Amino acid sequence: MDGPRTIDMVARLRHLAQAGSPAEMRLAQIVLDRPSDASEAPIQTLAAQAGVSEPTVTRFCRALNCEGLRDFKLRLAQVVAVGGFTMFPEPVQRSPDDEHILTLVRDGATAAIERTVAALDMSLVARAALAISGARHVVTFGSGGLSSMGAVELQNRLFRLAVPVAAHTDGQMQRMVAAVAQEGTTVVALSSSGSVRSVVEATRIARAYGATTIAITNPQSALARESEILLGFSIPSDGQITRPSPARYAMLTVVDVLATSVASVRGPEVLEGLRRIRQSLSALGMSDADRPIGD
Repeated sequence: MDGPRTIDMVARLRHLAQAGSPAEMRLAQIVLDRPSDASEAPIQTLAAQAGVSEPTVTRFCRALNCEGLRDFKLRLAQVVAVGGFTMFPEPVQRSPDDEHILTLVRDGATAAIERTVAALDMSLVARAALAISGARHVVTFGSGGLSSMGAVELQNRLFRLAVPVAAHTDGQMQRMVAAVAQEGTTVVALSSSGSVRSVVEATRIARAYGATTIAITNPQSALARESEILLGFSIPSDGQITRPSPARYAMLTVVDVLATSVASVRGPEVLEGLRRIRQSLSALGMSDADRPIGD
């Protein structure tokens, strides 16, 4: 069985490691076990490690849809550089009760929140809260899983404070909304990486038309440079790719701190809106005084 002729080298390597010829299986496993070494090893070394001839190594490269060894090594180096630990993750350790999963998630969340709180400049949070509270219209931008969630969650926090707000997670819509921004518009752009093109460009466009721009992002990113007020956070990867990134807790921490600061700026007037929400929800049997409003 020849297997899938895919441009994905890792998928092809894994196929050959399981269903290739004996020589292909040995070579593929050598590459999968130590990809960085394989991307730099001369043909003689690869051949000796697999116990095959040098022409067999060349045929193996062609089976991976590469022109030869040089092309194979170049493409493998690119895969390693881009994929990193996601290409060859550490195996998930199991235990009878999976107690370690609770510890892993708890420790990751706690560390992310503590790191974010320690780095957050509350004077900038106060500036951002004033800009949001005084805006005629607030828009939030986010693209991708985490940042989209953050943009929608900030909308969810702000509307109940009687802030006119709309979240946009579509790249084209972000550009269009940015193009009609003006003085009195406040844009809050969220991105864990700060490199998402649609969010960066929409923020730049909105600022050019007079909007106040706030970024919740990596302080060293392109988005950070486009914003007037930066609420920075950065959570390094820990290699645990089977677990949701702790960066989500960091972003939500900034969102919650910002929303709470906005509520403080707006003062007692927010209570009337919250009272109305509570009364409206009571019709749904949700009048428990201890229940969070609208959560």
